[in-house]
Amino acid sequence: MQGAAPQFSLGKSFPGFGPTGPWLVTPDELADRDDLAIGCSLSGERMQSSRTSMMLYDVPELLVRLSAVCTLLPGDIIFSGTPSGIGNRRTPPRFIGADDVLVSEIEGLGTLTTRFA
Repeated sequence: MQGAAPQFSLGKSFPGFGPTGPWLVTPDELADRDDLAIGCSLSGERMQSSRTSMMLYDVPELLVRLSAVCTLLPGDIIFSGTPSGIGNRRTPPRFIGADDVLVSEIEGLGTLTTRFA
């Protein structure tokens, strides 16, 4: 089950590159935990918009695949990938710059606003 090395394996591993929180929710708080709207805007421009039901692997399958190669513990955070629309795949490319504001959102969980300096 290994396959090729992930394209962005360390992308969320640098300090400050994987913002989370400030809240947690339990699955019973979501209308349909397997089909949530997910997206982001960068300084007011919609960059990504999809649904978790469109993920290549659903959460149970991700857990199976990950637990086959590493120990998962309560509280672990899994970065599962990203919907289409990332900056380096756009024409012209759009990268995050100083003074940009990224608003990330997942239906039922809320929004996370990150300001870049």
